[in-house]
This record gives sequence, C-alpha cells and structure tokens, in this order.
Amino acid sequence: MADDETGQEAHSIQDARLTSLDERLDRAKLDEARRSGKMSNDSQRLIRSVGSRILSDLVGLPFGGGLIGWLIDRWAGTMPWFMLAGLFFGFGLAVRNVMRIAKQGPKRPEGS
Repeated sequence: MADDETGQEAHSIQDARLTSLDERLDRAKLDEARRSGKMSNDSQRLIRSVGSRILSDLVGLPFGGGLIGWLIDRWAGTMPWFMLAGLFFGFGLAVRNVMRIAKQGPKRPEGS
C-alpha cells in the first residue's frame, strides 16, 4: 500500500499519535481559555439560563402574589391587606428559590 508523507497508510484507522495530539490540543485550548478568562459558549448559555431563571423568580413571584392578593381584596373589600400579604409572600418565595438555586449550583445539560 502507498504511504503518504505522514507515515500513515492511506486507508488505515486513525493513528494513535493523531488522537493523542488532538487530546493535547483540546487541553491546551481549555487551559488558554481559563487563563485568558474566556468562557465557552456552553458556559455562557448556562450562566444566562440560571440568571434568567433568578430574574423571573424575583419579578414574577411578587407580581403574581400581589395580583392574586389584589383580586381577593376586590372581592372581599379589604384593600390593601391581601395584596400586601401576597407581595410579601411572593418575595419570600422568590428569595427561597434563589437560595435553593445558589446552593445547588448550575446544572449542565445532558448533552455536555
């Protein structure tokens, strides 16, 4: 069989030297990214995902609690007590969810 200038046969399985070289290049790229402070796209997506979840909890839960409280106040005629209670309850739930997210840390997608 004809050999090319890399010393590999034309139709042979990939050489172990090339596999080793690929692994070392991947490690070098990862080390360089860590040193320079650059993050991979997967890391950036993960951070954005967790950040948007925290933001939606901090905005949505107090708003939802206040809205439900306002509706109860209109029905019961007790303005503004249920609305205030709903706001505080929603804020408490939001803080609890943020603390839970911070304790768990980010979860990577299964494909990573």
